[in-house]
Amino acid sequence: MNGILNIFKPKGISSHQIVREVRNILNVPKVGHTGTLDPSASGVLVICLGQATKIAEFLVGMRKHYQGEMILGISTDTQDSEGKIVQEKKVEADINEKRIKDTFRKYEGTISQTPPMFSAAHYQGKRLYHLARKGIEVTRNPKKVKIYQLNLIDFYQKVNPIVKFEVICSKG
Repeated sequence: MNGILNIFKPKGISSHQIVREVRNILNVPKVGHTGTLDPSASGVLVICLGQATKIAEFLVGMRKHYQGEMILGISTDTQDSEGKIVQEKKVEADINEKRIKDTFRKYEGTISQTPPMFSAAHYQGKRLYHLARKGIEVTRNPKKVKIYQLNLIDFYQKVNPIVKFEVICSKG
């Protein structure tokens, strides 16, 4: 069997677990994906089967589309919604959609990004989130990432405002 599947990866499982399940269910020995989603993320995982695995390397470099949500004024130990709150700050009263959009524009283009410890990035052959769960923190080298678009989807003005956004970016 040869082909490409778009499979929804739910939050809480790894991209590799999806590959393993597809391999077992379809009884196809050659199965791969075109880019890892962090275990705490949900979204479409592009799966290549059989001969299609030969084009996976060309698909990896394609633009990625993500949507997310952030709560302003709150920091967690994992830099995501899964972690413990480690810092809370009062959000300035003059925060508004225009200010958020202006801030987003500053991040468009090529930026230097250091992968968070709770991410699927590798360090000496191990996923960073595996090391982080063991309490091990390592020095990560920043990577160049291209942000094509960073768009505000919605904004909820509260004590801790909520910002829903979309990013179109390179791999990384």
